[in-house]
Amino acid sequence: MLCAYHPQDMAEGQLISQLLKDHHIGCHMSGQYLQGAIGELPALDLLGIWVTPEDLGLARELINDWQNATPIMPDMDLED
Repeated sequence: MLCAYHPQDMAEGQLISQLLKDHHIGCHMSGQYLQGAIGELPALDLLGIWVTPEDLGLARELINDWQNATPIMPDMDLED
């Protein structure tokens, strides 16, 4: 497996994992159990989203699209 992304926190990791699973990309998030060891371990890059080599390109494309998406607010007028 190859690392497709390093999420900033557990919430982002869970969202990205679900995004990939929704597109039928199997993934594994590593480091989620290390979050309680902050202070003993470096605070950055503990989490990783891992996918198979075949899915790496599509996974990175989906993550990039998700990061660059513009949220639609409920009160926005879409007919402009």
